[in-house]
Amino acid sequence: MIFPIGDDNIVGGCKPIVSYTLIVLNVLFWIYELTLGSQEFGWFLNELGSIPNEITSGEDLYTLFTSMFLHAGWLHIIGNMLSLWIFADNIEAIVGSKLFLGLYVVGGLFASFCHVLSDTDSLLPMVGASGAIAAIMGTYIIMFPKSRVKTLIIFFPVYFPAVTFLGLWFVGELLSGVGEIRSAGPDAGGVAYWAHIGGFVFGVIAGLIFKNKFGDKYSYTTV
Repeated sequence: MIFPIGDDNIVGGCKPIVSYTLIVLNVLFWIYELTLGSQEFGWFLNELGSIPNEITSGEDLYTLFTSMFLHAGWLHIIGNMLSLWIFADNIEAIVGSKLFLGLYVVGGLFASFCHVLSDTDSLLPMVGASGAIAAIMGTYIIMFPKSRVKTLIIFFPVYFPAVTFLGLWFVGELLSGVGEIRSAGPDAGGVAYWAHIGGFVFGVIAGLIFKNKFGDKYSYTTV
């Protein structure tokens, strides 16, 4: 297993207020979910999670947003918040808090919509911040391709250029998405690969815009 645990950080720039606030909000929602019984937990995810069959019928469109703050398990929340903590702050440091928040929210909405389009008849709720975080990762690979991502392989630290680490991650998601879409149906479940793919592509486009606007000469502190 390969786990990212850090990256090279930008020197100066905007403080990552939005990045850390989003982490806190997601954790608070998760803590609330932990207080629910199993039946209440299922009801909560169905009410605020994004169900493709309902979205395509024009119902509960607000869940495209609320689903971004819900998680289904410990590995789900830990993995997402770790990725947000690692990749978000450098982007916010360069583009500022307002543009970063726009990237996160719009990227997350676009990712959710891509998931809906991948299986319009699904009756299962999609939850998680991973679509929005995929948008952050897509922006990161364009703006900071040479930044080093510190990972743990088994128990040993290994460094990868961001373009390698995130590029391989995206290829894996794309292959998994293409393989899974063939078996999609009303009862299909699992990982929302097309939310990840859509969010990442959105982030790449945003990254190209940001890089053109803000340049690409940054000073780093090492991990």
